Amino acid sequence: QVQLVESGGGLVQPGGSLRLSCAASGSIISINAMGWYRQVPGKPRELVAAITSGATTNYADSVKGRFTISRDNAKSTVYLQMNSLKPEDTAVYLCNAVPRYGSSLFRWGQGTQVTVSS
Repeated sequence: QVQLVESGGGLVQPGGSLRLSCAASGSIISINAMGWYRQVPGKPRELVAAITSGATTNYADSVKGRFTISRDNAKSTVYLQMNSLKPEDTAVYLCNAVPRYGSSLFRWGQGTQVTVSS
């Protein structure tokens, strides 16, 4: 079972940037798609970005043009570059496989907190 460890979160001012990393304990080459999700208390978990094994990307409308997902299969790591951050981006960010692409979810990691505030 692959274990996922997210890092890179923090406190940033509106308009700022952060780069999140998701390190997997095993190979992610065979995983059809990996994604970044975010969780806000009281709201459903939201998929904000996905990247397929062929490097095709998809984004939620709320982050399109501001976030960029990438993957390094050799390092078993998935990244999320977040620019022009807004207060509404505040959430715990987690990575996992994306079931809609035929991949099974792994056990969720702890996630990394992103807080956008002045």
